[in-house]
Amino acid sequence: MTDELQSSNFERIVEALLFAADGPLTTARLAEITTGTEEEIRQAIDNLNLSYTATGRSFRISRVAQGFQLYTLPEYADWIRKLYEHTRIQRLSTAALEVLAIIAYKQPVTRPEIEQLRGVDCSAPLLTLLERGLIITAGRAHRPGNPFLYRTTREFLRYFGLESLDDLPSLEELGAFLAAREPGTQEG
Repeated sequence: MTDELQSSNFERIVEALLFAADGPLTTARLAEITTGTEEEIRQAIDNLNLSYTATGRSFRISRVAQGFQLYTLPEYADWIRKLYEHTRIQRLSTAALEVLAIIAYKQPVTRPEIEQLRGVDCSAPLLTLLERGLIITAGRAHRPGNPFLYRTTREFLRYFGLESLDDLPSLEELGAFLAAREPGTQEG
């Protein structure tokens, strides 16, 4: 067998694994399964994406949650929404998003610290975020009461399409974005 044929078959194997996976796969996991190297995995993914682009495919392989996952291009979002229009999508409440943002930017953080920032009880949003696997407990703080510390998970990264926490907007960018959305602050 030629190297080109072996390379093509290897790429198809990587593609099949990404297609079958229900979440992002790391290069280490792909290398473990295929017995290839992490460099060979990255090269296969690059080649697959080049092929998808060249042939006008509606999807790509993207780096997300410290791994790789197949995703549909944004221009097909309306069609995908129609496919799932009768499926109940559970969105996060504003309270849960606020708590999640605090955890993402301040992690690890305790419930009392979150409540101090929000000014209200956060037990229900914390429970929702724990149930959805977006946060986990990360030990206990060494202070009176030994409260739990919370941090985000790989599922958080996947849910928001982030490769790592470094992809979050800076607090300054976030503040500017939110200020622009406030009623009365837009020019017009």
